[in-house]
Amino acid sequence: MSRWTDLTGNASGEDYAARFAALARSGKDMHGEARFCAALVPVGARVLDAGCGTGRVMIRLAELGYDCVGVDLDASMLAVARQQAPELPWFQADLTEFEPGALGVAADFDLVVAAGNVLPLVATGTEAAVVGRLTAALRPGGLLVAGFGLDAAHLPVPPSITLAEYDEYCAAAGLTFIDRFATWDADPYDGGGYAVSVHRR
Repeated sequence: MSRWTDLTGNASGEDYAARFAALARSGKDMHGEARFCAALVPVGARVLDAGCGTGRVMIRLAELGYDCVGVDLDASMLAVARQQAPELPWFQADLTEFEPGALGVAADFDLVVAAGNVLPLVATGTEAAVVGRLTAALRPGGLLVAGFGLDAAHLPVPPSITLAEYDEYCAAAGLTFIDRFATWDADPYDGGGYAVSVHRR
């Protein structure tokens, strides 16, 4: 069972969406992740939103002209995503067992993005397997982008993965480290409690 399931019971989609809607109404910029990804690959590129949740990032990328697919384990989150953008492809799948071909999806993504603490919220001990599955979905030269918290201040659960461990999992999957930032606005990483990492297949 994933740490996300332990935390929410896979029943938090409406609450999650309401929280982000309130943030958007307050004037907070909600599209940093999409902007970050759009700066890495050209319009029209294929993007996999791994752990897409209610679809906030993917819907924005689709609006910007990207060819997107969303995958999440939580049916309540996907229900919100499908309600907001029924024309987009949303799939329920466990990232530890994710096989695009089984869903009728080509495994040749230009970019895979895992935003919103996806890696720290998978089942403990499956992080390397998830990185391997996401890498396998990339075309040669494709990018894996993952942003997640590293300490209690940036996570809803106790920290479970370090950057050194994540880099090891990426290297084992055949990825090359490209760059690391402190935020989705591409601020330089300074050793803080949140990091956005870019690796290339």
